Amino acid sequence: MNKLFAVSALALTFAVASQANAQVYGGGFQGPTISSSTVADALKMNDDTPVVLIGKIEKNLGHEKYQFNDGTGTIVVEIDDEDWRGQTVKPENTVEIRGEIDKELLGTPEVDVDSILLKK
Repeated sequence: MNKLFAVSALALTFAVASQANAQVYGGGFQGPTISSSTVADALKMNDDTPVVLIGKIEKNLGHEKYQFNDGTGTIVVEIDDEDWRGQTVKPENTVEIRGEIDKELLGTPEVDVDSILLKK
């Protein structure tokens, strides 16, 4: 009986300590984030520059590439199948796209999308 009590007390101690650590270390970054950009700005940015765009996906160009428009211009965005995360997006839906500029030496800049969020 004493062994059972000792083991239970020890387990409870570890559980409480773990919860305290989770509360101390459970946060994340709170502060400035990348502000939204426009397609017109994105077309001028350097390779690998983080970007946030809000607008509409107008059409599928094939091979995970789509035409995106925010009213200031259009840009090709590459959205991997797993980045959709089960969301269904139609041309009339507004989305927020987060990613990086992908600029080939002689090509037109594109956005390599990390995440897409359907706006309500």
